[in-house]
Amino acid sequence: MARIPCVLSIAGFDPSGGAGIQADLKTCAALQVYAATVVTAVTVQDTQGVRKVFPLPASLVAAQLDALALDMALVAVKTGMLATGETVEVVAAKVREHSLPRLVVDPVFSSHDGFPLLSEDGIEALRRLLLPLAMVVTPNLLEAETLVGHPLQDPSDVRAAAKEIWSLGPRVVIVKGGHGEGPSAVDLVYDGQAFLELASPRLQGVAAHGTGCTFATAIAAFLARGMEPLEAIRQAKEFVARALAHAFPVGRGRRPLHHFWAWWPAPREGRVDIPWAGV
Repeated sequence: MARIPCVLSIAGFDPSGGAGIQADLKTCAALQVYAATVVTAVTVQDTQGVRKVFPLPASLVAAQLDALALDMALVAVKTGMLATGETVEVVAAKVREHSLPRLVVDPVFSSHDGFPLLSEDGIEALRRLLLPLAMVVTPNLLEAETLVGHPLQDPSDVRAAAKEIWSLGPRVVIVKGGHGEGPSAVDLVYDGQAFLELASPRLQGVAAHGTGCTFATAIAAFLARGMEPLEAIRQAKEFVARALAHAFPVGRGRRPLHHFWAWWPAPREGRVDIPWAGV
């Protein structure tokens, strides 16, 4: 029997189910790959924002990684929230020790409401230790600004930033345009040779939760299924756009993506008696 490709997600725990490990599990299930997970931190959050973060000891993160790497044939790896510099160092060391392939780094620095999810020394460790190991890195505009250390005010700045981030070692850089303006969300892809712009309609009035986690994990899933990076990125962009178009309210804040839009009908507002269903 042929084995299902196995993707490893190294990320934080989101009790609301919209982001982090939970979003990664749903993404892998929807894209028909197996997901293994290493938890880096437990958060207290809901659809409205993050309240607290409790990082796990780096030694426990290392033990989880060792157990899975020695037992499973991991075909691709995605990192999300890593919380501390010590955890970033441990993850980078274990990626090298176990020769973990097809690393996709989602540089999660803060939540959508500004709650810090990676320490300052963690950002520096990610830049120095983890990005050189990455096949793909997926910063949004704010994360790209942090990585290069200055504001990105126009498209030429974004292109220069993509080149600067690429020089740190990743094979492909995607500067996501979801935090930008205009009718389209344009992601800028740079592979060291050429730029590629991938656009999708910007959905007005839809505040979503977990788009970055889902996008990076979808890239890892498609890489695990044998696609080259640029095709994996294109397919992941399409998957996220459709899941976002079917996002639905479950709480008083942002809407989680509907990862299983391909098989389940989109929930209709008013189908259940939720007082804030129109949020």
